[in-house]
Amino acid sequence: MKHYCLFLVIILFNSCQYFEKQVPSEKELLQKELKSINWKEVDEFPSVADCEKIDNKIQRQQCFFEVLTQLIQEKLSVDTLSVLYPELDTIEVKVTIFPNATMKFEPQFPKDSVAYDRIKIDSILKSRLVDFPKVNPAIKRGIPVKTQFILPVILKVE
Repeated sequence: MKHYCLFLVIILFNSCQYFEKQVPSEKELLQKELKSINWKEVDEFPSVADCEKIDNKIQRQQCFFEVLTQLIQEKLSVDTLSVLYPELDTIEVKVTIFPNATMKFEPQFPKDSVAYDRIKIDSILKSRLVDFPKVNPAIKRGIPVKTQFILPVILKVE
C-alpha cells in the first residue's frame, strides 16, 4: 500500500505540468497578427459626402472615382491645357489622399515622353486642382490611412 501511495503521489506531482499551458509571448502574437493583415487593401475606401449614403462597398468606391474624375475634368476643362497641348486628350493623374483628408495630385507621363513640359503641366494641375469637397480618407482597422491611385482624366470630350 505504501508503494501504491508513493506511486500515486509521484504521478500527481508529474501530472500538474500537463495542466500548465504555454502562453505565447507578446511579440509572437504581434507577428502573427501582422502577417494575417492584408496591407494592400483597405476596409473602407475614401469617400465624399455624395457617396456616403451607398451601402455597397464596390458601388461606393465606383461613385467616389466617378465624382473625383468628374470634378478634375471640370476644373481642367476651363484651362489652357488643351490649348497648349492639343494632342493631349487624356492625362493620368496620381491622386494621394492622406489620413488628415488632404489631397495631392501628380500628373503621370510615359517614361520616354519629352513632348510635354512636365513642370508647366504640373503647375497648371496644382493651381487648378484646389477647393475640392471634403474627402473622407480610407480606413484600415478603424484608422485613417494614406491611399494612392491613378485616375485617367479625359481632357477633350467630343
